[in-house]
Order: sequence, then C-alpha cells, then structure tokens
Amino acid sequence: MLNQAAFTARVRETRALVGIVLCAALFAACSREAPKAPPPPPPKVSVLTIEPKDVPIVPVYVAQTQSSQAVNIQARVSGFLDKRVYVEGSVVKAGQTLFQMDKRPFQAQVDAAAAAVQRQQAAMDVAKSNLARTKPLAEQNALSQKDLDDATGQYQQTAAAVEQAKAQLEEAKLNLSYTTIQSPVDGVSSYAVVADGTYLSPTNSLLTTVSVLTPMWVNFSISENDFERIRNQVRAGTLRFPDGGLFIVEIEMVDGSIFPSTGKITFANPSYNATTGTFLLRASVSNPNGLLRPNQYVRARLVGASHPNAIVVPQRAVQQGAKGHFCWVINKQDEAEVRPITVGDWKGENWLVPEGLQPGDRVVVDGSQRLTAGAKVQTAPYTPPATPAGPMYGGDTKSAGAPGSKAPPGVLGASNMANSISARGTPGATTTPGGPGAPSTAVYFARGQATLDPAAITQIRTAAAAYMGVGTKLSVVGYVDPSGDYAANVALAKKRAEAVRDELVRLGVDSRRIQVTVPSNFVGGSNDDQARRVDITSGS
Repeated sequence: MLNQAAFTARVRETRALVGIVLCAALFAACSREAPKAPPPPPPKVSVLTIEPKDVPIVPVYVAQTQSSQAVNIQARVSGFLDKRVYVEGSVVKAGQTLFQMDKRPFQAQVDAAAAAVQRQQAAMDVAKSNLARTKPLAEQNALSQKDLDDATGQYQQTAAAVEQAKAQLEEAKLNLSYTTIQSPVDGVSSYAVVADGTYLSPTNSLLTTVSVLTPMWVNFSISENDFERIRNQVRAGTLRFPDGGLFIVEIEMVDGSIFPSTGKITFANPSYNATTGTFLLRASVSNPNGLLRPNQYVRARLVGASHPNAIVVPQRAVQQGAKGHFCWVINKQDEAEVRPITVGDWKGENWLVPEGLQPGDRVVVDGSQRLTAGAKVQTAPYTPPATPAGPMYGGDTKSAGAPGSKAPPGVLGASNMANSISARGTPGATTTPGGPGAPSTAVYFARGQATLDPAAITQIRTAAAAYMGVGTKLSVVGYVDPSGDYAANVALAKKRAEAVRDELVRLGVDSRRIQVTVPSNFVGGSNDDQARRVDITSGS
C-alpha cells in the first residue's frame, strides 16, 4: 500500500494531466473557425418600365365671367318717372317694359305738332290753288311773269312748311314713345338706380342695366413667363396644340363641378397688360339656363393640348438630393443605379420627365429606401392604384342637389330640407317636394295665419327673380302641423301655398309653370317652424 506522501503525489500528477488535456481541448476548439451566416436576400423593389406615350395636359386658370352684352338702360327724354314696372334682378325679355315716364307732356307736344301739320297743309292747299289760277293767265300774258314766280314760290314755301311740320310731328311721336322704356335684349336686370317720381334729365338718365346671360364671356390671363415657356415647348416639339389651335374650354365652378356647356376661345388681347405682365384671353360659353352670372369667379380648363411621346413617372419615384432630382434605375444585371433627371409639369399623381430617362428604363417606384449604388435587387412590376371614375367629358358629378354641391347662383338655399321632413305613415322615411336635390326656397308664415307678412313677400320677390329665367316648372307645397285637427291643418297649408302662388304670379312668373301640390304627404317634423312653412321648388 502506498503511504500518505506517495498517494498525495499521485493525486497531484493526475490533476496536472487532466489540466493539460483540458487546455489542449480548449485550444483546439478555439483554433477551429465559426461557421459564417448566410448572406441576406436582395431587397425587393417595384419597378416601372418606361414607355413613352402622348400625355394630354389640361392647364387651369383663374377666370371671371363677363356678360357678352351689358346694356345701360337710360332715359332718352327729360321728364318725371312714373313707376318701375319690372322686378329688380329678374330675367327680362327684349321688348319688355321696364320703366314708364309721365306721357302727358309729350302727348300734348304730339297734338300740337299734328295741328301744325294741318295748318301748314291748309296753307299749301291755298297756295296750290293760287298757282293753278295764275299759271294759265301768265301763259296768256294776262298776268306778268312776276306774278307767276310769286305764286310758284309761295306754293313751294308752304309745301316745305308741311314737310317740316310732319318731321316735327314724327319727332314728337318719337319722344312720346321714349316715355315707355323697354329692354333691348334678353338678359338679367339690375337694381333701379332712381326712384319713382324722380325727374329724369341728361345728368341722371341711367335707370338700370340689363346683362345678356348667353353667351357668357369668361376672361382669364396667362403670365408672360408661362406664355414664353409654352411657346418654347411648342417650338421644341415637346408640346402639341390641338388641330387649328382650337382648344375646348371647360368651366370649373367654385365647388369643383364642371359646367355642362363647353366653350371656345374667341378673343386674344393683342398686347400685354403693362401693370400685371399678363396676356388676356376670352372664351365664349353658352349659358342658356343662366347658371353663370356676370363677375363670377370660376376656373377655365383648356382641353386639347398634349405632350407627344412623353415620359411620366409616379411622384414618389422621384427623389431630390444636393445635386437636384434623381431616380433609382435597375440595369440589365438587376443592380441599382442613381440616374439624375430633369422634372417638368405635374400630371395628376405623376411627374413629366423631359430629360434623364429613356424608353425601356426600369425605374424604382417602391422600395428605394434600402438601395445603395450597385446593390442587387429583386424586381416586381409596379401596379398603379385603381383610379376612381371621374366625370364624363362635359358632365358634372357635383350637380345641384348632389351631396356636397351648391345651388345655382340666385337660388336661395340648396335643398337640404329632407332632414326635417318625414313622410306620414312611414317612420324614418324622407321626401322632398320636387324631387331630391331640387333647389328650393322656404317661406314661413305666422302661427295660424295664411297671409304673407313683409318678410315673406321679400323672400318670394327674391325667389321670383331667380326663377324667372328658369325654364322648369315650380312646385309650391305647404307643410302640415301633425298636432291638432289634421283636416284643418291640411286646409291651412293649402291656403298658404295658394297665397305664395298668387304672389309669384303677381311678380311676373307664368302661372302655367306653377303647380300647387296637395300637402297631405309633407308633414312638419319636431320643429314647429317646419309646420308653418311653404317650399317653392324648381323641378324638372
């Protein structure tokens, strides 16, 4: 057996040997290389392959309407103004009487001139008879030649006096006709400048103005810089005008809707405006329903020009750096390259690129954030987002009565009363006289009354002026109070509607255009005012 010392020495040797083995194993493990991670896959990008195409452009300019013929109605003779006959602000016809002056002084002048004609005619008859007696006697030498000359001269003088008297009679009749002042054109009238009973003279002869509504002129201006840029593009062949330079002019209303009629440019100012440096253009647009009014701000859209063989890329494919705009382009080896470009005009969500890109280039649209020059990429075709269908050419997706639209100028309030009207017997249903979306004017009555107060008459007068030029029928309907005796409330609503109709007719609206609707289906809501209301609605 081993003694204690030998045993301790053996243990130490064993521990040293184990340490040497462990160190050798650890060294071998450290000297072995760790396995490499697999490289990341190439980034994925969506690319658009450039294909030149003709791109239509529609420049838009701020414009203002102008009547094609604004006629100042003036008194041609001096005298007292008896009364104004027309409704201020209404649409008038050619030959319609607007003002009436006091005729009596002018009628007296006509009568005096007629008497003067008779007097001169009698004197001429005497001179003619005297000449007839003198002439044969002078031929027989019974009277001298002087007597014949005197008789001839007297006859000629009286004949001339007759003609002068007739001319004065015609002048008096003409002055008498001027006392009835009529509109020379069809158009919308303005307010009366002078009041009834005013003495009219050359210093205050202006009475009102009548503005022709169709055709309507639309004036807009192009700046000198834009005009020069357009001319350079046409010269370079990058911009093409329509055949004959005949642009189609669309009118964009203030609410974004497109006016139903299109026009064409009929006038270009021969010189620039020295103050603004702009070039005036004028378009003529048919306006049969009077929707456009003079001095109204609109937008003029010129349709017909295009960029031939243009290159268009989405806006998000274009980036800007310290040296200008650039795009990421994928070459044939599927590697990313930076391509400097020159940008031009906007086209919706796209950008015209006149320089820097070629047909067949693959431009990165999405995924360019992770790209570096020379990096390999995985490509996928770019799919443009679906574009919602817009208005047809010349159409209007925001016509009067559509959600978000506005009523035509001159019509009081768009028809949004459906929220406060419920159909009797149909809970929650809504209805609007004259059809949904029809322009409407509301007239309110005092509780239990069917007579018009001054405020209601003023409202009807304004409505009559607006509806005078509208060729559609008018529906007049009164609302029924749901509380109390229903039959009595219906009768009261009908009387109110008839009172409104009678006032419209008195103001000049053709009675054949007005239809009083039986009010039994139109019941006022929880608001008590709705039960005392009559609507004037322009329908189809």
